[in-house]
Amino acid sequence: MTLTDHLPRDTDPDSLFDAFSGWVAEQGISLYPAQQDALIEIVSGANLILSTPTGSGKSMVALGAHFAALAENRRTFYTAPIKALVSEKFFALCAAFGPDNVGMMTGDAAVNPDAPIICCTAEILANLALRDGADADVGQVVMDEFHFYSEPDRGWAWQVPIIELPDAQFVLMSATLGDVTRFVDDLSRRTGRPTAVVSSGERPVPLIHSYVTTPLHETIEELLSTKQAPVYIVHFTQAAALEQASALMSINMCTRAEKDAIAELIGTFRFTAGFGKTLSRLVRHGIGVHHAGMLPKYRRLVEQLAQAGLLKVICGTDTLGVGINLPIRTVLFTGLNKFDGQRMRLLKAREFHQIAGRAGRAGYDTLGTVIVQAPEHVVENEKAAAKAAGDPKKLKKLVRKKPPEGFVGWAQPTFERLVSAEPEPLTSSFNVSHAMVLNVIERGGNAFANMRHLLTDNHETPTARRRHIRRAIMIYRALRTAGIVEQGDDGRIRVTDVLQLGFALNQPLSPFAVAAIELLDVQAPGYALDVVSIIEAVLEDPRQILYAQQDRAKGEAVAQMKADGIEYEERMALLEGVTWPKPMEELLEVAFESYRKGHPWVDDQRLSPKSVVRDMFEQGMTFTEYISFYGLTRSEGLVLRYLADAYRTLRQTVPEDSKTEELHDVIEWLGELVRQVDSSLLDEWEQLSNPGDAPVEAAPPAVTRNVRAFRVQVRNALFRRVELAARRRWEALGELDAADGWDSAAWREALEPYFELYDEIGIGPDARGPARIIIEQGKDVWKVRQILDDPDGHHDWGISAEVDLAASDEHGQAIVTITDVGQLGS
Repeated sequence: MTLTDHLPRDTDPDSLFDAFSGWVAEQGISLYPAQQDALIEIVSGANLILSTPTGSGKSMVALGAHFAALAENRRTFYTAPIKALVSEKFFALCAAFGPDNVGMMTGDAAVNPDAPIICCTAEILANLALRDGADADVGQVVMDEFHFYSEPDRGWAWQVPIIELPDAQFVLMSATLGDVTRFVDDLSRRTGRPTAVVSSGERPVPLIHSYVTTPLHETIEELLSTKQAPVYIVHFTQAAALEQASALMSINMCTRAEKDAIAELIGTFRFTAGFGKTLSRLVRHGIGVHHAGMLPKYRRLVEQLAQAGLLKVICGTDTLGVGINLPIRTVLFTGLNKFDGQRMRLLKAREFHQIAGRAGRAGYDTLGTVIVQAPEHVVENEKAAAKAAGDPKKLKKLVRKKPPEGFVGWAQPTFERLVSAEPEPLTSSFNVSHAMVLNVIERGGNAFANMRHLLTDNHETPTARRRHIRRAIMIYRALRTAGIVEQGDDGRIRVTDVLQLGFALNQPLSPFAVAAIELLDVQAPGYALDVVSIIEAVLEDPRQILYAQQDRAKGEAVAQMKADGIEYEERMALLEGVTWPKPMEELLEVAFESYRKGHPWVDDQRLSPKSVVRDMFEQGMTFTEYISFYGLTRSEGLVLRYLADAYRTLRQTVPEDSKTEELHDVIEWLGELVRQVDSSLLDEWEQLSNPGDAPVEAAPPAVTRNVRAFRVQVRNALFRRVELAARRRWEALGELDAADGWDSAAWREALEPYFELYDEIGIGPDARGPARIIIEQGKDVWKVRQILDDPDGHHDWGISAEVDLAASDEHGQAIVTITDVGQLGS
């Protein structure tokens, strides 16, 4: 039975509380006092600000809030800061209330959007509040991780619903809210409801804090011997997390029986080359790694091993503080400073408590432990002083190690201050955008009055409000000039029909992409990849990938300039202009400049030409080869998320009548590539359309199952050889095929006669097109002939290969064996 089956006929507070608490008791759970107090306030109709520690059951309170709203026939919204948490909550609520009663909206996907319970990102609800105002069908708002209210770029989305939804009941939740007095008064004034605060510093699992000056290895050994594992070691870079995990391999973490249990749980899980092999070695030793740069399947494996109590240590980043649910007994900080994207700074009290709060598991632990490891130079100085203890001469000569250059100083007093400090008060981060103004105008009614309310009754200072008003006026004038909005004879402002045809609220550059595709010649050989470049230009920048591309381009440029005899100073000047590949940059910038004149809201956005999907396709690389080529081992997850976003955007944004057969091939290839690397991203996205279905299998489907996509894989694998041969990169060819007898010398020998006849091998669109490849599809083996594009057009040279289908399925990619390289009939 679901929670829906427990809805009472009477909706008075006592009936609601008894019905929900009865269901909780049936689950074998006892409510904490703070949970009971919070639920009593909710069923009584009050707003609630819930500020209790991590692990104190805020999710249960949210569940009770949705239960009460559903019983009273009020539509309820749950918001979270990141899509992963929204998705996680969506599936949890489907299990609790039944999939018919739960919907989700994230901007990427909308599932059952008319459901009485909606899970969404904060921005989705904020845009809904702007567009519908007090008339919005929102009876209750449950905002999780409400401390994001202070985020400079996103905080507006946590504030707007409070301003624009006076009829809603608000439940604001976080472990680190700080002083909330002004929110109590503000919510009561706006909604006419009393606002209760349930705040408790008492954790179900108390924490003990300590600052240690022992070397990290000794600290870990002590924690293991005193049964204080699992230990989450917090780092502030992904590189440091992996480096530390590898360094801990010298410690014997697990017994033989525990290692056997790890191997059994891993089973047939597929680890790919590169980071996968490293992670396999680590987890089998009892050490996990967990950070956003990992593939989702690897993070999930680490979580499963941790849930089973098989990992003693997990090295990860501070993303642990944003809703990641791992069983942790001890949190160990390797430092108290971090790079925030602009500078190194000390942790804020809110950040420290958010991460530290993950220690201790309710129902498992009686205590949680939080340890801060002293800075490395302090540890070494303490060690040296201890070694010299009792010898005045040695102590006198002792030279203390200084902190590294650029170190933002912290020590034990910093730690003690953070432990005792309350989270900083939340500060308003309101801002005005074109989308905000358009949403308010689309609401209808008196747009000036609606905008005045939004701009003058927010949480900003008077000075900031005046700045926002000036920006709103500037945006409005631009919209009027562009003909996007107009003032009717009745004096009301309305959006013209021009906007209705193509305005995408959450992806404002998607209409530009569609318009830019119309500029292309669909008959041109490079049309499909040019469409890919347009789509990539409107996607968010994957910075690590772009910087890696730029570094490689600069390295190759330097090598070429040295070979050309260019002097150092000139080389350095020329390098300033070397960046990552930006296909169609000039054309796209001209088109974008023209487009923005009629669509001024895109001033809030940035067009960014780049080439990741196209680069991978043109070079004929597999995912593993691409990661290795650019040195992106620590960023596999980022690469995969970008590829998945590109795949979804290509499918959803490009009009069907603009999709040629070749473009369909590219889209199919990309989707299959993502699935074979880690199917969870696409499987989850597609499963959202049918939330009642059984969970998808963890293992990816056979790669040969999608024949169209597999043919493209085979074509790319052969063309990879063509590209390397064209550049005469014999060593790289040997690395691909030496195991089959085609080492660098064999490739060079086979193609030397070709280069005696022709100056080059073509690698343009014609060279890689379907006319240059012959594929004979057998039952177990495909036979392939890739024809080389010679400058005279004879097309009498080629590369022959066989593709083993069973081996391809086993490895998740086309397994190609070269059988011949040479002239036809030779």
